[in-house]
Amino acid sequence: MKPLDITAVRAFVTAAELQSFTRAADALETTQSAISLRLGKLEAQLGRRLMERSPRHVRLSAEGQAFLEVARELLAAHDRAVASWDVEARRLVVGISHELIGSELPSLLRRINVHDPGLRVEMRVGGSRDLMALYDQDELDAAWVLRPDDRRKRGKAVYSEPMAWVSVPGWRPVPGQPLPLATQGKACRIRNAATRALDEAGIAWEEVFVGRGAAMVGAAAAAGMAVAVLAPRTAPPGTVDAGEVLCLPPIPAQEVMLYSSLNDRRSREALRLMSLAFQQAR
Repeated sequence: MKPLDITAVRAFVTAAELQSFTRAADALETTQSAISLRLGKLEAQLGRRLMERSPRHVRLSAEGQAFLEVARELLAAHDRAVASWDVEARRLVVGISHELIGSELPSLLRRINVHDPGLRVEMRVGGSRDLMALYDQDELDAAWVLRPDDRRKRGKAVYSEPMAWVSVPGWRPVPGQPLPLATQGKACRIRNAATRALDEAGIAWEEVFVGRGAAMVGAAAAAGMAVAVLAPRTAPPGTVDAGEVLCLPPIPAQEVMLYSSLNDRRSREALRLMSLAFQQAR
């Protein structure tokens, strides 16, 4: 058998992890047809059907599931071999919106360290508005934020982050009273999207807790004070998505943008891996 094409193996692993050819194409900065073509060639070479395709879904076959871990190990070995020339320490300062930080952070950092042990990462977590200010002041090499209101800023749409009404199990508002909300205040895009949805649905609401950061807002929901709007990945342990139970309107997903002017291969690959890790954790 001829040596496996590493680009085809990477296309398979990425599509398997994201369960989508479209998202895999975005992550690898190529086209959906290119992903499909590479996967087809890999399957032909292996003589195995690795994925089952349908118009809406992509899922691993039993043989694809068996091959996935081996494929990941092959990619890791390849990336370590390539990175072995990058012996000089490289510092990367990145900002990540606190609306996006969940329990996947340790695995994200582990993945970056395995890929490039010489990379020194300085990570700053904050509100999207604050991080964009730091980026504009050249204090960040890259930033993952919710799409700013100023759409003239040049960035790359990475994915859409779903939002949920979060509360403790069994929590109910007092009948006849406005829905109590925990929010980050009027400057928060998510808060404004949620209250707009409530207004359009004719549901009265009241802010009973205002805190800075998803962790603060989540704590209020976990304490039973109110319902909060959070990305499911950032919801505190022990809380649930209560939107359907409480008959609350759906909240539009928030577009996540990556801002960076870095062009060197080493930095771009690190940013690609981090973006991929965020998408996997949804």
